[in-house]
Amino acid sequence: MTGHRRLAAAAVLLAVTLSGCTSGEPDETAAPSSPAAPATPVAQPIEWTDCDADIDQIIAGRPGAERDLAFSCGTTTVPASYDDPAGGPLDLFLVRATLAGQTERIGSLLVNPGGPGQSATDAAVQSALTLPEDVLRRFDVVGLDPRGAGLSTPVECISDEQKDQLFAVDPRTADAAALTTAFSQVDAVAAGCAEKYKDALGAFATVDSARDMDLVRESLGDEQLTFLGYSYGTTLGSTYAELFPERVRALVLDGAVDPDATGQEFAEQQAQGFEAAFDAFAANCTGLLAGCPIGADPRTFVTDLLTQAATTPVPSSRAGETRQATPGLVLTGIRSALYQPSAWPQLAQSLAAARNGDAAGILTLADTYTGRNDDGTYTNVVDANVAVTCADTDERFTADQVRTVLADWKTRYPLFGADAALGLYTCSPWQAPTTPLPDRDATGSAPILVIGTQGDPVTPLAGAQDMAADLASGTLLTWAGTGHTAYPKTDCVTAAVGAYLIDLAVPAEGTVCPA
Repeated sequence: MTGHRRLAAAAVLLAVTLSGCTSGEPDETAAPSSPAAPATPVAQPIEWTDCDADIDQIIAGRPGAERDLAFSCGTTTVPASYDDPAGGPLDLFLVRATLAGQTERIGSLLVNPGGPGQSATDAAVQSALTLPEDVLRRFDVVGLDPRGAGLSTPVECISDEQKDQLFAVDPRTADAAALTTAFSQVDAVAAGCAEKYKDALGAFATVDSARDMDLVRESLGDEQLTFLGYSYGTTLGSTYAELFPERVRALVLDGAVDPDATGQEFAEQQAQGFEAAFDAFAANCTGLLAGCPIGADPRTFVTDLLTQAATTPVPSSRAGETRQATPGLVLTGIRSALYQPSAWPQLAQSLAAARNGDAAGILTLADTYTGRNDDGTYTNVVDANVAVTCADTDERFTADQVRTVLADWKTRYPLFGADAALGLYTCSPWQAPTTPLPDRDATGSAPILVIGTQGDPVTPLAGAQDMAADLASGTLLTWAGTGHTAYPKTDCVTAAVGAYLIDLAVPAEGTVCPA
């Protein structure tokens, strides 16, 4: 969802709200399915309720809230295991937004904001407020929280205290004992999740979420899927296209996660991307007529702040806040703001305040990224992020391998390299069956539109280029801008996506929209 933070990969040592009823946990005996053994379960009806008044209260005062929208909330069930469709079910939660006065309705537009782990129901509400009205006049916007995320049988096995500890870790440390402690914290997370869920922990794989999406498509009454996915949502969408190519009507994959990169390659791409994004932020700040709040050399300013925070963590003036900003939290706050240039002024002011002894702003940025609430509790976005990420791959890195990579990247990518290297350890102690992502060429699919942004720090442009090349019917649209994802930020991108979603007209290959 444009304008919202998404965990596309590791945050420190983790691979990096709508009110409603939460669902039960999956049957601990359910095993994950294999893409080689497709099942044919029956789509279940969606039980819709009117939640218009509740959502209107939530969005009051937000841009777009004046639109004449009707909101419905829905629940349905899918098999916990597609190897045993008759086994225990999983509950899924949906939100549907409908603009008054729809004409020539095409069907439903399913949206996914990324993560993995972010709420697609929240994304549907935000999309209803921000997408062009010509799209809303032809589609209902539907958000389906994927299994394990949001209100769809949320996976919850990492305590708030563990999350506080993990995000506070200084990833730049070279001290052997400190690294051993950091690895032990991740080991403890994996052990706790395995104890709670056992083999059912493998049921949160993207392959099964794609199968869920096909059942929901059928339940919505759509013969084919129309889908808008951001960041990790491009992984989900392309997996759907691989499994069900003949059921694709239109897929918009914005900010594509590189399907060809190994875990280490993608982590390094992100380290490079965030370093470049920081340099862009610094150039913007020092070019301000009013002057940059953090001086003429922002990189040195931040390095000095991290050194200060390592010895004396920075307190916060925020009421009731007991945390102090460690280097890990400072870096998380910086990363959060680098997603979108619109957050750069807030970042500059927050860094200046932190250097002067008040970390309230930088902690607010960090908490936006990690899903931490004002009362110290967390959403389950981190739990879901790790569960899905680790269910999707067999790649594992030993502590010694991570130490070697960290020593290298710490020098080559001074702000974000060590953090990216430590994230490689996230799934190493994970104790759950896996369903690795399939190769995705989606032969036989209708045309698929892939969007990449030249200055995207989270999912660098190379990922979109690889995704479009891999997909047999993929077309690449490039935005020469900065920030994570592109639609609907500019007239050029917005017009191209609208023509594709409504009329199935893809832009000419090689089209580049200006910044």
